Amino acid sequence: MVDEAHERSLSTDILLGVLKKIRKKRPELRIIVSSATLQAEAFLQFFSGDELEVNGHGGQNKVGRIISLEGRMYPVDVLYAEQAAEDYVELAVKTVFDIHASEPEGDILVFLTGREEIDNALQRIADRAADLHPKASALLALPLYAGLTSEQQLSVFDVAPENTRKVIVSTNIAEASVTIDGIVYVVDCGFVKLRAYDPRTGIETLTATPISKASATQRAGRAGRTRPGKCYRLYTQAIYDTLPEATVSEVQRSNLAPIILQLKALGIDNILRFDFLTPPPAELVIRALELLYSLGALDDYAKLTRPLGSRMAEIAVEPMMAKVLLSAPSLGCLSEILSIAAMTSLQGAVWFQHNGERKAADASRRKFAAEEGDHLTLLNVYESFITKGRKDSKWCRDNHLNYKSMIRAVSIRAQLKRYLERFGIDVNESLASKGRDNGSHNVGEAIRKCLTTGYFSHAARMQPDGSFKTVNQGTTLYAHPSSLMFNRKADWVIFHEILETGDKVYIRDVSRIEKKWLLEEGAGSFYQVQGARDD
Repeated sequence: MVDEAHERSLSTDILLGVLKKIRKKRPELRIIVSSATLQAEAFLQFFSGDELEVNGHGGQNKVGRIISLEGRMYPVDVLYAEQAAEDYVELAVKTVFDIHASEPEGDILVFLTGREEIDNALQRIADRAADLHPKASALLALPLYAGLTSEQQLSVFDVAPENTRKVIVSTNIAEASVTIDGIVYVVDCGFVKLRAYDPRTGIETLTATPISKASATQRAGRAGRTRPGKCYRLYTQAIYDTLPEATVSEVQRSNLAPIILQLKALGIDNILRFDFLTPPPAELVIRALELLYSLGALDDYAKLTRPLGSRMAEIAVEPMMAKVLLSAPSLGCLSEILSIAAMTSLQGAVWFQHNGERKAADASRRKFAAEEGDHLTLLNVYESFITKGRKDSKWCRDNHLNYKSMIRAVSIRAQLKRYLERFGIDVNESLASKGRDNGSHNVGEAIRKCLTTGYFSHAARMQPDGSFKTVNQGTTLYAHPSSLMFNRKADWVIFHEILETGDKVYIRDVSRIEKKWLLEEGAGSFYQVQGARDD
């Protein structure tokens, strides 16, 4: 059974393709594909192929049938903006206070695109709530996004105090993943942050893009769960009419290197013949094959290399980090790289800050700062947590660290360690830490060299104005304010993640490297020095 198929995640699309392949060998296999909003005919067509013989009701054929289960929904009035908003965060806040002033009781759910916008909106709501009439009911504004602590996330489900209206400001996590009782009003900004990979630059960005009609319907539906509600769309009816029917599937906008590596490991060698529900652009496939080849996972015939390629496929991290982990033993820093791999897998959920605590949170980060950059800083955080914070959640709170995330990092590290031990790789913790005590500078250099073995394609050079430029396409990047490399000097760096905000492209998890490592540790097939130039 494949649930939530409409989300069209990479895993779902690959699973459906593999199941279709399996079904040719096992026609008796029953497959159930379920979803809240689904173009059912397209899925049936995918599995049917030439066997499609739909009956008069459009719901049954030789291969399968469509079964519709009508859920109970209260009516939701949809209201559109008269004109497009220049600042939808400001309009969202204004709409919240309009609802609070003129509509009956009921909680409000506001959809924005990310943490920065949510924190901004919460600050504006708090500022204006102070001016409410003393006899008016109060507003309790709460955030909801992935980087919050579990306690903060669970607080959105608590019943609001008497004479108080709850306002939850959320990313699209509240669109389908969670259902919050008491929501009567939805405010929809009309945007969502989606990951998109550009094969020409090799850069994956997180960019705010217009939602689809299917997402707009999902969001509006949140208002009609317990009683009739209203959905305020902060865009015009004309804009809604131009929205795509469904969100572009991940397979058409993602770095396909992890997926191709998995398919190769499953014995599916001919990627071009693999039956995708919606085929990815050829450029994405070519770029993924190039990256896997330069990492050493594929040979000249695009076959999985052994043992490196097959081991990279088995480790539950993306290929660049898998290469780093498998390179670490030869560079004598495996214990440290295991910790760094676990910390980077948290995707920015290491730190937290409440409203008005930015300076205190920044001061906490500086306690763990390593001048070489973010990866060694994350290592310092992990090692401090193991020695001081693992049995003391107060230590985490005092240092603005997400305790649950840190516990998860410990679990992820143990899992990665088991993978390597299964390969017969000796993870000698005491030896690694002893080496660090005796010469941390050398181990720090080894760690950064090791990171370069996997992340050489994410290299950039600092420019005189403090920005960075990538090697291959010269894309201009800026260190994210949360990075230790923000406003610091470095000639060359490697980075993990890219975030596009407005007209700037930011990089996160950044570390200093030496240019020569790109040719020593990085794949010589990826970079070549041109002539006698020194750049």
